Amino acid sequence: MKLLAFETATEACSVALFVDGAVRERFELAPRRHAELALPWAEELLAESGIARSQLDAVAAGRGPGAFTGVRLAISIAQGIALALDRPVVPVSTLATLAMQAEGNVIAAIDARMGEVYLGAFRRVGEDVQPLVPETVVKPAEASIPEGAGWHGIGTGFAAADGALRHRLQAQLGTVDAAALPHAADVARLAVLAYARGEALAPERAEPAYLRNHVALTLAEQQALRAGR
Repeated sequence: MKLLAFETATEACSVALFVDGAVRERFELAPRRHAELALPWAEELLAESGIARSQLDAVAAGRGPGAFTGVRLAISIAQGIALALDRPVVPVSTLATLAMQAEGNVIAAIDARMGEVYLGAFRRVGEDVQPLVPETVVKPAEASIPEGAGWHGIGTGFAAADGALRHRLQAQLGTVDAAALPHAADVARLAVLAYARGEALAPERAEPAYLRNHVALTLAEQQALRAGR
């Protein structure tokens, strides 16, 4: 299996190449440079591995949720390459990708700005993660997760709003890594499993997962947020 993966939904930009079980990755904190870096990195990884684009079986992308521009970029790049090669696209949840960095029951959260977080609950099983509840965008004070203690919190959502989500869920959390960011290497690993399950899509059917339709605050909403209302 040979698969190229892109993850640009956060301030981190990463590209990975999966070749028969081995993974190479480029990763960098690069706000606003994702479009500049992603394709050159992909070409470098292919060249280093001696793999031609035509040898790829599929292209994967972190489908979000995350920054709107970044989510669209990863999906668009994957679609463009896949269409040119007549290959499928495998969209992978960015929250599920984050959950790959912990073990057992995991809460993955990304800072969604505007006083909210993107939130998902997962169970890490070997090299796969299984969703436990639908992913959502929510205010930290209103967040809830399945019952039980010892959950592992991971992602920038736990640092947002002065750690409000961590405070909200503290009775259920065992560990927290509020600095973790998603990696394309994990997108690739999850995509390979999804491909084997028959979840690859025709490029034109791959869609981003925004979770939020309301993307801009009105002036009144901005003032209310600053006032803490």
